[in-house]
Amino acid sequence: MISPVPFGPYDLGNTTVYSARSDARFSYCLFVPSNFSSRSTAAELLVAVHGTPRTFMDFREMFADFAERNNVIVLSPLFPVGVNGDGNADGYKYIEEQGLRYDAVLLDIVGEVCARYGLANKRFALFGFSGGAQFANRFLLLRPDHLWAASIVAPGSVTLVDDARDWWVGTRDLEQRFGRTLDAEALRDVAVQLIVGDADLDTREITHKEGGRHWMPEANSAGRTRPERLAALRQSLDDAGVETEFHLLTGVGHTPFPSLDIAREFFVRRLGRLRR
Repeated sequence: MISPVPFGPYDLGNTTVYSARSDARFSYCLFVPSNFSSRSTAAELLVAVHGTPRTFMDFREMFADFAERNNVIVLSPLFPVGVNGDGNADGYKYIEEQGLRYDAVLLDIVGEVCARYGLANKRFALFGFSGGAQFANRFLLLRPDHLWAASIVAPGSVTLVDDARDWWVGTRDLEQRFGRTLDAEALRDVAVQLIVGDADLDTREITHKEGGRHWMPEANSAGRTRPERLAALRQSLDDAGVETEFHLLTGVGHTPFPSLDIAREFFVRRLGRLRR
């Protein structure tokens, strides 16, 4: 059992980088509000997931001011390239990789953080940009019972709520693949925000080609561009009864920064409802 106290100088504010207790191939950093120790059990957790460049500390910084003002701990995990020695940069985006379950890795890290800081609420908010948005999309569908909100920004590929297609395009074979069925009730209990720029139109990295690692016959069926694919995800969530808000940002390309104020405001609103 990890003791929630005392806190050292590297356990508050921008923390050091910790190795995950369950698998030392993975690590994470935190932002912890400066006066956290006097109000620990009231704090909530936000997980911010990096994209392909793995600038995980930057994603912590993006939410530090928000976290300080709202008594939120920010957890930013690092999912390195090539954890199985094969140079795969995309494994975490698709939740599984050669038997490795990234949802389980994250949940163990969350459990570690909740134990160390004595957090009462084990549900958390999830933010992901680009590759991290792919992870957030698929984590939402697989583990909605662990979330109270999710902000998904500019994923290159999406998984739809679709019982006519197999994973990762759809959700038909969730039980066979993951031992879990789609929990529609828990999914409807998560507030979902979807953000993308209308100028985020480069398809070179997101078009799946036959012979590729994640190729499926309908891999490109959700649309050609990121805006088209995110709109398809929105429609599938809406059809499943999920509360969504969709933001198409004028003149914005593939960058997280214009989305941050919108995402932070979304989390503030959801925090208000959660705490009431």
